[in-house]
Amino acid sequence: MPISQNPAAEIPAAPRRPWYRHTYAQVLIAIVAGVLLGHFYPKTGESLQPLADAFIKLVKMIIAPVIFLTIVTGIAGMRDLGSVGRVVGKAFAYFFFFSTLALIIGLIVANVVRPGAGLNIDPTTLDTTKVAEYASKAHATTLVGFLTGIIPNTFLSALTEGNILQTLFVAVLFGIGLAMIGDRGTKLLGALEDISVAVFKVVAIVMKAAPIGAFGAMAFTIGKYGAGTLANLAMLVGTFYATSLLFVIVVLGLVARWAGFSIFKLIGYLKDELLLVLGTSSSESALPSLIEKMERAGCPKSVVGLVVPTGYSFNLDGTNIYMTLAALFIAQACNVDLSLGQQLLLLGVAMLSSKGAAGVTGAGFITLAATLSIVPSVPIAGMALILGVDRFMSECRSLTNFIGNAVATVVVSRWEGKLDMEQFRSAIAGRSVRVDQMAADAVPAE
Repeated sequence: MPISQNPAAEIPAAPRRPWYRHTYAQVLIAIVAGVLLGHFYPKTGESLQPLADAFIKLVKMIIAPVIFLTIVTGIAGMRDLGSVGRVVGKAFAYFFFFSTLALIIGLIVANVVRPGAGLNIDPTTLDTTKVAEYASKAHATTLVGFLTGIIPNTFLSALTEGNILQTLFVAVLFGIGLAMIGDRGTKLLGALEDISVAVFKVVAIVMKAAPIGAFGAMAFTIGKYGAGTLANLAMLVGTFYATSLLFVIVVLGLVARWAGFSIFKLIGYLKDELLLVLGTSSSESALPSLIEKMERAGCPKSVVGLVVPTGYSFNLDGTNIYMTLAALFIAQACNVDLSLGQQLLLLGVAMLSSKGAAGVTGAGFITLAATLSIVPSVPIAGMALILGVDRFMSECRSLTNFIGNAVATVVVSRWEGKLDMEQFRSAIAGRSVRVDQMAADAVPAE
């Protein structure tokens, strides 16, 4: 029977798998099990950190090849090099606007709710030994150093050292070079596309270990820090979570509605990745899957390859909300009254320092240290107040950052006029199987 030539036609979906076979269910069960183990057997839970570390290393192992292949094949496949600069320009305009908006929202909420008011903390009484490590990293991280650090030592070191921005830089250059040689690069482009298919199969294999990584991460977090530490700073943690939730639902929700889709359906489409981010406290753990799913949902490879990796360093909505909220919490707790001018200075410094610490482990806390070190009116010693709960806020930072980058990818694709809206709406509604794709997969080898 001939297969329909209508590219929009759909075929019946495959039989539903049992709920326990889905990744999101397995990760959710692992998170709950990890929390229970860490709570009732804290020492055992703390000892399971290697499970989380091993999974994160597995994911980081595959991130550089995924980014490199996605960007190179995307740019080389476009052949229109002018559109590369246009995509980057639109992406950075989006990042700048919403990152600034996130900082402003954090500032407003901190002034309205005043989560640190009434604590009356004397900074000289705080133990700052654990904060010193973050402060030293913050001093070592400068904007100039960050910009020069984008350039790798060698072409291959960008792919072996795990630096996202270095990989992005090399991939863009190579993609442009491949596009410029025209037909002579066709065979190489085809080979890279074939390698890309194999690499994404490796991603699928690695993701099978996601529940183990999430279990180890949650058991370690609860075992080491204890859920009881949340009670002391519940106002700060609750305010941060509520602000981030409102940012996603209201701000990003309005952006999504303007772009023609529902933020809740997008979140549902990415539920596997979001639970993985929640369990591991790292948005990087879901980066390869986000790239794959955005392409599958109809976003062009060239846009996905440029926007997603760049957004991981420059579109940190959750981190920006956290920075201004945490900085003002410390000021309020230590009875430091900041004028409007000082708060605006804090906001400006936070905008710059958030870029300087991009890609650094523990970037949220390091960025906060960098911001406070430049604004001396807020005592950097006050960071000791929130060190115990920072781990619990990192999940929310990562989730907000992740959703923000997914929305940015869709919006920039729409701006470029290259988003397949029919395929996108089908994907986020769970109906992404198309006849032409299945037909291509079903053609037997000659």
